Amino acid sequence: MREYRLKVANITDKSVFPANGLSLSDRKKQKSAEMLDIARLPAGKPAYHTRWTCPSNIAIVKYWGKREGQLPANPSVSLTLEACYTDTTLDVSLRCGEGDDRPYRIEVQLDGQPAPGFVPKIEQFFDRIAPYAPYLRDYAFVLHTSNSFPHSSGIASSASGLGALAACLVDFENACSAPLAQEDFLRRVSFYARLGSGSASRSIYPGVVLWGECPSVPSSSDLYAVPLPEADIHPVFRDLRDTVLLIEHGAKSVSSTAGHALMKGHPYAPARFAQAREHVERLREILRRGDVAAFGALAEREALTLHAMMMAADPCYILFKPATIAVLDAVWQYRKETLVPLYFTLDAGANVHLLYPASAEVPVREFIATALSPLCQGRMIHDRVGTQGVRKAAL
Repeated sequence: MREYRLKVANITDKSVFPANGLSLSDRKKQKSAEMLDIARLPAGKPAYHTRWTCPSNIAIVKYWGKREGQLPANPSVSLTLEACYTDTTLDVSLRCGEGDDRPYRIEVQLDGQPAPGFVPKIEQFFDRIAPYAPYLRDYAFVLHTSNSFPHSSGIASSASGLGALAACLVDFENACSAPLAQEDFLRRVSFYARLGSGSASRSIYPGVVLWGECPSVPSSSDLYAVPLPEADIHPVFRDLRDTVLLIEHGAKSVSSTAGHALMKGHPYAPARFAQAREHVERLREILRRGDVAAFGALAEREALTLHAMMMAADPCYILFKPATIAVLDAVWQYRKETLVPLYFTLDAGANVHLLYPASAEVPVREFIATALSPLCQGRMIHDRVGTQGVRKAAL
């Protein structure tokens, strides 16, 4: 194999990536970089193979609105899930063939079938990380990917999918040089994943995860996510249940990318960003003391505020479906009548995440089966807060 040298910025040094937009001209001037030697790949192998899984997540304090450089307009906090994840195998080989003027050589297979429709999204992702990983143009990449949940089910597959791909790429870089320490490895994965999908930065870690600068968390950053210490999370939240009611399949009428863009100039954006920052601090205290009722109230308010921003945008739009509203009404009525701690949240879509402590699992599951299952035609996923983030899998 020919010797090839590959330049990758050292993202563990905050001075390399100032938090003011990460302009391409600044990146090109960066001198803090590592030179990685492709000749250090295992001898005799024509390609590098790696396989990683990455879970999805559900935000409690929502990220909605972003700044240049794929940076968040406000911090967000999410719960990493366990049963919903993406499994991706990446095959890497030196690119060959004259006359191929494509910027990247990418092939994608989803569930064993060619999926060329995903190539443009991955090309966009590569464009964003290329200033930090310019070797991408010199290699051919074949992705074999699958989800543990139905595709286009409204679960955050972009978060888990891009998180898994980012881990594969950083693992490839690791194979070409002295391996990064675990903390630095995960930070680089989160940094790359963020450039593909903001919420993907949070899927790298298990448990409760923060993305965005937060004064009370010195390690927090707009550039990558950080896990909140387990010691700061009451046991009731480490074992929280999440049942996802799949009310709508397929593409949304307004994409999340378009929704983020509509926050620019939104009349309520400044107040919303301030509210989110306040909610992050309030949520951290709630998580410490184990107050399920306060947690649920904040989760529901965040979900409804997210959708209120959509309804007040210009142009305005609604992602709720009639069954969505019926579920929310049923949850409120059930909680009022039984005092069982069942709460909801939603992403930017029609599907509903039902949140409840493990101690309430039996009555809640019975309620779901009898009252809510007809509203989603029985399509649901029972999940919980996960104990694993991104991880390497056997080939």
